[in-house]
Amino acid sequence: MELNNYLRDFSRASLHFFKSLGLSANAAAIINALVLLTLAVAVTYVVYYVVWRILRLIFIQTIRKTDIKIFEYLLAHKAPHYVSLVAPLVVLYLTIPVAFHDYPQINKLLLGLCDIYLVIVVVWIMMAMIKAGGDLLKEKPSFRGKPIDSYLQVIRILLYLFGTVVLFSNLTGKSPVAFFTAMGAISAVLLLMFKDTIMGFVASIQVTTNDIVRIGDWITMPKYGADGDILEINLTTVKVQNFDKTITTIPTYSLISDSFQNWRGMRQSGGRRIKRAINIKQSSIRFLKEEELAKFEQIQLISAYIQHRQKDIEKHNIRTNADKSLLINGRNLTNAGLFRKYIDNYISGHSGTNKRMNIMVRQLAPTPHGLPIEIYVFANTIIWAEYEHIMADIFDHIIAAAPYFGLQIYEAEGSGDLKQIEINSTT
Repeated sequence: MELNNYLRDFSRASLHFFKSLGLSANAAAIINALVLLTLAVAVTYVVYYVVWRILRLIFIQTIRKTDIKIFEYLLAHKAPHYVSLVAPLVVLYLTIPVAFHDYPQINKLLLGLCDIYLVIVVVWIMMAMIKAGGDLLKEKPSFRGKPIDSYLQVIRILLYLFGTVVLFSNLTGKSPVAFFTAMGAISAVLLLMFKDTIMGFVASIQVTTNDIVRIGDWITMPKYGADGDILEINLTTVKVQNFDKTITTIPTYSLISDSFQNWRGMRQSGGRRIKRAINIKQSSIRFLKEEELAKFEQIQLISAYIQHRQKDIEKHNIRTNADKSLLINGRNLTNAGLFRKYIDNYISGHSGTNKRMNIMVRQLAPTPHGLPIEIYVFANTIIWAEYEHIMADIFDHIIAAAPYFGLQIYEAEGSGDLKQIEINSTT
């Protein structure tokens, strides 16, 4: 009250001064009001700047001297700035009634604008606190990978709705009930406008409850051209950074309505699958004669296997009285069979394969391109570059080893091959 008296005294003194200059009472009153308003605006800026500097200094010192992370996030989201905007309003609330005492309509209008500004500033402050709280939650292990942004967006929408209701009441002088009555009349239009938001919110709850995806998961969704890591999950979109560093956005609800591949299980297992086949020319597959086995026994990885297997075969052939004048009679080793066993032993002992997961070398159905020998094994890393190196190392060795078994890898003939055949035929 004492401050109001000082302001009124100052206003009367300045009005008397303008009248002493020979101005009419009306002109002196208008100029006096404008001067007071100008001074008030200048004072509000000074008050804002001082309060902002003090609050910012307090936040910085708190961050430096304590481990309370919330202050760091509040500073990042400009909380001191928004809080400082409240202080100047106090000056305006005190000055406007004095400056425009003789102009009640203008006085009412300016105070109404201050009320609107106050509501907006309060919403900004609460938004900064919500964002800071969201950033703090993302650091917690229990919330890591969760779609926190989706829930924060819902809270922000509710906050905006609250601010809109308050503004409606201030501008119209009606109760909030009237606002919701008017909203009910256009509810169908609002549902249509916010359809994606509502569906995204429902999808976010299902994604979190069922732990379908998390931020950081590698997903593949060919329908939307997505193949990479999830960066963000919000109410309407999911941002995926592809491996070519492009960003793909997909609707949040599509995580529920459409199918996609989540590679999280592979990453958690610590091993990445290698599943690739080489095609052997079927004409190069044959039985092995007994005198050839000595040469194959020199291959260390299958030496013990050949000796053990040959004993079993000889026992079987003697028991069945097989006529070995023809190789087809009885049981025999084949170069393809030894090759498969060699590959199996090689990848089992390879330093880049995961020994706790499946290791298998299998023969697939013959094709016009040869007999596929498929290697099914897991690398002991999930790092892409290391995985590719391990896979290339394995297949380099296998392809180079095939001729030692008298096997040929199928390869479609190219123009260079045909030219070489023509040259050989003419010489």
